[in-house]
Amino acid sequence: MGEAHGGEYRDLVVFLAAAGVVVPLFNRLRISPVLGFLAAGVLLGPDGLGRFAQSGGWLSWLTIGDQAQIRQLSELGVAFLLFMIGLELSWERLKALRRLVFGLGMLQVAVCTLAIAVVFMALGQPLAGAAVLGMGLALSSTAVVMPVLAAQGRINSETGRTTFAVLLAQDVAVAPILITVTVLATLAQSGTSVEPAELGRALFTLLPAAGGLFVMVLLGRLVLRPMFRSVARAQHRGEGRELFVAASLLVVVAAGVGAQAVGLSMSLGALVAGVLLAETEFRREVEVAIDPFKGLLLGVFFIGVGISLDLDAVAADPVTVLGLAGGLILLKALVIFVLARAWGLTARSAIENALILGPAGEFAFVILSTGMVEGLATPELTRKAMLAATLSMFTVPLLAVLARTLTDRAAPAAGPEGEGLSPDRAVLAPDGAVLIIGFGRVGRLVGELLAEHDQRFIALDADPASVRSGRAAGYEVYYGDAARPEMLNACGLDAARALIVTMDSPTKVDEVVKTARALRPDLILIARARDDRHAARLYALGVTDAVPETTEASLQLAENTLVDLGVPMGLVLASIHERRDGFRKTFQTAAGDGRGARPPRAFRTARSGASPETPDTPTT
Repeated sequence: MGEAHGGEYRDLVVFLAAAGVVVPLFNRLRISPVLGFLAAGVLLGPDGLGRFAQSGGWLSWLTIGDQAQIRQLSELGVAFLLFMIGLELSWERLKALRRLVFGLGMLQVAVCTLAIAVVFMALGQPLAGAAVLGMGLALSSTAVVMPVLAAQGRINSETGRTTFAVLLAQDVAVAPILITVTVLATLAQSGTSVEPAELGRALFTLLPAAGGLFVMVLLGRLVLRPMFRSVARAQHRGEGRELFVAASLLVVVAAGVGAQAVGLSMSLGALVAGVLLAETEFRREVEVAIDPFKGLLLGVFFIGVGISLDLDAVAADPVTVLGLAGGLILLKALVIFVLARAWGLTARSAIENALILGPAGEFAFVILSTGMVEGLATPELTRKAMLAATLSMFTVPLLAVLARTLTDRAAPAAGPEGEGLSPDRAVLAPDGAVLIIGFGRVGRLVGELLAEHDQRFIALDADPASVRSGRAAGYEVYYGDAARPEMLNACGLDAARALIVTMDSPTKVDEVVKTARALRPDLILIARARDDRHAARLYALGVTDAVPETTEASLQLAENTLVDLGVPMGLVLASIHERRDGFRKTFQTAAGDGRGARPPRAFRTARSGASPETPDTPTT
């Protein structure tokens, strides 16, 4: 009985073993962890160790037997991926990349869908089945491609920007594709042909789903922000971060279940929830809270994909399966290359984009499975197409290396592609912004002065009241703890021009400075210090400049007094600057870091017009 009870958790143990052993091994070999999960699925599935499980009983403990349970968890994994994509679909990001997203990206989806559908119609598939196959195989794999580009250091290159824009367009297209599949399925079930009149009747059957979607959006706008504010206030009082994690999980699962209840997919509901949360101040905190679960559940999804790779079917008809995989990559690569060149990309970037986006993506399995279940495509050919899609995903890292090799040989004298790029070089992070940590009175004044000089900034604060006040004034302020590396990364530290820490708690200031300096040794880092000793400690931690409250208050008092006594302004400012530089040298010497004196900063000049905060007026 104990053995049977333990067997209930066997698949979970095997999955965690794959996540803890196989995937780190792939990372060590500099191979995408997604491919690690795919390979683990093949190894642990019925065509891997499962073949020998009957002859050796102990091997059954190293295989995944309950594929139905894996498929259920896989649905959650896809839902979490769509939710994270929804969080990234902010208006700012779409606006910055609108030409590539709504131009080249959408054109790629449409032309590839059409080209693939034409090929399948030539193979004898009906229009509806060919359309489903075309839509499913036209999409590429965000989960595989982006980590591969990151491992190559190509995220900030022209290739990285264009690839991300095309993948973003594909992500935006997922919802219309899922709705289209639903319409085609309705037509297939009614036994009618795809004619305008019948299509109109099929769309009419989607009205309940559309109404349910409208209710979801309305409830999301009314409920999500107050709910997360309540959780944030509890977390601010020190009642535990697990409340925020629980609320985030609740939103994803509830949105997915609600979408299923009105006849839509769980993935579409999660996407809508992500888009709704993307415009709130809790977007970054939700991102950080969900990310580990998304990674694990996506791991379940890819293991499920690996398990579904029927090696016997591949061996039974290798010409068809391998031909479909190779033909798919070749056809998509050709289409993407032509479109990229027509869009003005260099031949080098066009080749890289074509090869890396040629393979199919994870949504092929979702779309093709739906199409097969609804009878929109021939099951036998659809299964072979899914096998071909799986095999094509395994080739992404190899194609990325091939693309880099070809382009390097073609242009050996070219400098690093990431140099000299336009300001939108970092497509995955807020670009060229100043990060302000703490948006109380001090942080808000700093932000107002930056805005006056057209310097974009992003603020982060752990106090929900300060965040709400800042956003009400129209500033880009997010809720979150800046002492966590993942939060700083989510706010775009890798592309930030500077980081300013304005919190009044010396301990929290030290934590943020340590974290930020460890992540970005080259970052301009300016921090508010409580007093002289704290300033010296901050210089030892690696700040570019520390601004002690007591010293600055004394200098401001002295400046005002001398000016009011009639001393010429020029002499007063020169004296104040000299004293400030002397204090800085003293702090740096006390820090014991061996750094020489820094030259006076150009922006430390005139009177600010507002006296600095003193220690007895705590500000965040």
